[in-house]
Amino acid sequence: MDFDEVLKKYENRIVLITGGAGCIGSNIVRALLPIGPARIVVLDDFSSSYRWNLPRHALLDVVEGSILDEQKLKQVFYKKPDYIFHLAAHFANQNSIDHPETDLMVNGLGLLKVLEYSRLVKPKRFVFAGSGCSVYGSHAQIPFKEEAVTLTLDTPYQIHKLLGELYCNHYNTIYDLPTAIGRFFNVYGPGEVPGMYRNVIPNFTWMAMHGKPLTITGTGDETRDFAYVGDIVEGVLRMGVIDEAIGQAMNLASATETSVRNLAAFINDITASDASIVYSPKREWDKSNRRLASIDKASRILGYEPKMEFKTGLKNVHNWLVENKNLIEHSLGPQDALW
Repeated sequence: MDFDEVLKKYENRIVLITGGAGCIGSNIVRALLPIGPARIVVLDDFSSSYRWNLPRHALLDVVEGSILDEQKLKQVFYKKPDYIFHLAAHFANQNSIDHPETDLMVNGLGLLKVLEYSRLVKPKRFVFAGSGCSVYGSHAQIPFKEEAVTLTLDTPYQIHKLLGELYCNHYNTIYDLPTAIGRFFNVYGPGEVPGMYRNVIPNFTWMAMHGKPLTITGTGDETRDFAYVGDIVEGVLRMGVIDEAIGQAMNLASATETSVRNLAAFINDITASDASIVYSPKREWDKSNRRLASIDKASRILGYEPKMEFKTGLKNVHNWLVENKNLIEHSLGPQDALW
């Protein structure tokens, strides 16, 4: 099925996106609006995203609130969504180390509440944003394959992302809720702001734009599988309409490795920054030296094929940060300071 056919499946349908103002969610919104959905509903508490990151459109309803808030859940589920993309999360490993109870409440109880409402409205699909950087732990064989899940994990975020998968499997098996799980790897792209607990690419790019040194925690030889948000969005939307995805967990990644040292050099080059690269000790919980996903399963079932060339994707991030520089500076608080 080509992607145009995939998109057409969402025509005249109601789509609910929790956490829809973030990088992935906002790009899903922009991909679907031209198709003519009956309605897109975004539920977001804006704890790590911003209203300005979403377009203003007659077919888009934005509800400010938490997935822990019963009244807000009733409000968005009253519309009886056909497709549900659950992206809302208490994000980042270090954030979960610092705030483990909040992580459990949002990523555990919050998901459970959304699943409960979902089974009552009987959607065509419930897609859960899992984390391939979490469920395989730090010692899985490279490349990571879906069957290599471990119970030996390093942070509450990783634990609760695995918990989320278990809940999705339970609701699929017991209540026949058509769930599908995307295991995302190091997603980057336009729509993600820099700041504390944020990902390395927007943070490095923002620092390089301001002539600040880029700090690598570790040796710089550590590798990551950086996946462009446009490719992830296509994979997620395919998961929403391809029946063979039901009950499955699949890696959505680029299937390429990039060292953090090379990433920093690329970003300094793209931003024309002559700032230095400095090193600091690894964080205690970070035991993963390499990340590389196998995407064979997603390719076979979904027809998933990442297309974005890495340096082009980095340039897109830089361009977006430049275009939205004033909005970002206005939005960042003291807690987001990077230097």
